[in-house]
Amino acid sequence: QVQLVESGGGLVQAGDSLRLACAASGRTFSRYTMGWFRQAPGKEREFVAAVSMSAGSTYYADSVKGRFAISRDNAKNVMYLQMNSLKPEDTAVYHCAARGEGIYDVGHYVEEYMYTYWGQGTQVTVSS
Repeated sequence: QVQLVESGGGLVQAGDSLRLACAASGRTFSRYTMGWFRQAPGKEREFVAAVSMSAGSTYYADSVKGRFAISRDNAKNVMYLQMNSLKPEDTAVYHCAARGEGIYDVGHYVEEYMYTYWGQGTQVTVSS
């Protein structure tokens, strides 16, 4: 089992950058595929990005591709989401999620039900 805690959210202006972090408990962090999801007010939770266990592969939603970068440090049990060129439509609660080892490429894991463990989320608000 793994517990996840997000941090790094805040209020920024359009065009600014933020880096979110997801700290994981446990000694088996490197055995989990990790992802970021977000949920805007009145909308369903949506996939943002995912990173493979070894950090060798990443996958992004089209809406953030080229602006966001997902990474992880298995030695520190932390995953990151670097968000650049933020837009008002990026405003949401950002959640990190973890799933056990899978047999598919990381780009397959883009649905909520595919993840077992979730953090409480961190609010990101981008003003225009």
